[in-house]
Amino acid sequence: MPEAMTIAPARGFINAPVHSDLATLEADIAILGVPCGMPYTIGQARSTIAPAYIREKSMRFGSSLLNRWSFDLGGELLDGRDVRVVDCGDVRSDPLDYPGTVERATEAVRMILQAGAVPIVFGGDDAVPIPVVRAYEESGPIHVVQIDEHLDFKDVVLGHGEGFSSPMRRISEMPWVERSYQVALHGQGSALTSDREDALAAENVLITEREVHERGVEWLLEQIPADCDYFVTIDLDGFDATVFPCVSHPEPGGLNFHEGDDLLRGLAQRGRVVGVDLVEMVPEHDLHGLGGHSAGRLIINLIGAMIRSGQFDRA
Repeated sequence: MPEAMTIAPARGFINAPVHSDLATLEADIAILGVPCGMPYTIGQARSTIAPAYIREKSMRFGSSLLNRWSFDLGGELLDGRDVRVVDCGDVRSDPLDYPGTVERATEAVRMILQAGAVPIVFGGDDAVPIPVVRAYEESGPIHVVQIDEHLDFKDVVLGHGEGFSSPMRRISEMPWVERSYQVALHGQGSALTSDREDALAAENVLITEREVHERGVEWLLEQIPADCDYFVTIDLDGFDATVFPCVSHPEPGGLNFHEGDDLLRGLAQRGRVVGVDLVEMVPEHDLHGLGGHSAGRLIINLIGAMIRSGQFDRA
């Protein structure tokens, strides 16, 4: 294990305590930044500052607000319970050594899991879920729920098999992943007809944003088995651009905030959310901090739902 695997931020997400020494971690929920990705061309890596940006905008919901009433949660965030939320900082990233960076990301998530904490990971581009889910090899089986506009099932792009167009194909190949549910698909991306056929052959469940709008989140949750461990990977372009304008190519369509919020909270009630990543935020495209604040509120509401499900209750 290399020294200084993570770099401590000046302030933690929602002003949570900073604890970047993963070897001595004691927490229930651990925030981790993975400020990297696998860009295919120079100039694509615009999400590397997203972890710092999300932390900055989360100060809107900082410690002074944690004991305030939330109309989303129907009470205070921690619900009077002893739940430990810490920020483990950012994985040390080297743009000239991408393999070393992703290896550190996998090891950091693995150490968080071994400490008994739930990792909440801020990327980085959509290559980040590959090393993150790889860390669950000894913590499975898991079901992966993806929110994304695109299929992300390319095999190799420009010689790279672990770039931001391939996370769901690589994840489908991991034996500890029982099944993947790809939610909010819409529009047209890089996927070929053969990529869709491959995703279906891998038994991935493909659900469009229009199906969610027309049938509702309760129907969506019924498509996902109950009493399971869920890892949720969130590409922000799976949401409508009025919620998250801060993506590389904002387009109409996608989940609204309440649909995404209800999905995450529904999973927490239905089983155990054992990890989350949030990727593809491009801070330079944000409007008035809307995307940063929406990300903070989405994660805070999920934490509140996990707490209320009893996931962190200690005997």
